[in-house]
Amino acid sequence: MQSRKRNVSIIFFSLAILTTVFAAGSAIAADFAFPSLRIGVESGGNPAEISVLLQILFMLTVLSLAPAILIMMTPFTRLVVVFSFLRQALGTQQTPSNQIIAGLSIFLTFFIMMPQWQEINTNALQPYLNEKISQETALQEAMAPIRRFMFKQTREKDLALFMKMSKNEKPKSPEDIPTSVLIPAFVISELKTAFIIGFVLFVPFLVIDMVVASVLLSMGMMMLPPILISLPFKLMLFVLVDGWNLIVGSMVRSFL
Repeated sequence: MQSRKRNVSIIFFSLAILTTVFAAGSAIAADFAFPSLRIGVESGGNPAEISVLLQILFMLTVLSLAPAILIMMTPFTRLVVVFSFLRQALGTQQTPSNQIIAGLSIFLTFFIMMPQWQEINTNALQPYLNEKISQETALQEAMAPIRRFMFKQTREKDLALFMKMSKNEKPKSPEDIPTSVLIPAFVISELKTAFIIGFVLFVPFLVIDMVVASVLLSMGMMMLPPILISLPFKLMLFVLVDGWNLIVGSMVRSFL
């Protein structure tokens, strides 16, 4: 009985403390002025202010599309697919990891595209920042080296496919092909090239797997996974031929 009375008194004491704290907080909140936030559209008297706002909106749009631009209009697609095939051919599970493959592909992409970036900076970005050309002219000058790069790596068959599906007239020159047609044609051309390279990479490692599996089967070791024996041999072969140097060098030279 005494313990029950003690519990009831503790509960009432806790409620009294909480009531005091909330009352004190309400008094402080009444004395403190919270800032208000208003979002609206007002008329602009200065055209320069509207121009700056539009430029900020354009830059935010470009930054949001930057990953897609990096993937779809650069060598990144071919590089990351080939490195993924190489990892599967070696049978090293998650080594190198996805972060390493993506990071290496990004840095190789910047290395391969460096001439195009420099041309864009010289012919488009710097003249636009110095107010020598308009925004439309800057975009055209910036797309010119990117389009030349994509045309160099795109097959005519893929271009014809998307030109036919877009129902455009037959182009008389590469300048007549719209960028909306060039980009998907470039992407599927890169995917086909990456799959061809991946097949070539698989062949020597597949031979090692077949030889090891045949030897284990002839020795009666059917319960032993062949990957445990073939993996060291594949790694030894890859290291002896300096595989990373050969693959990365061949990949970079294929774009130059």
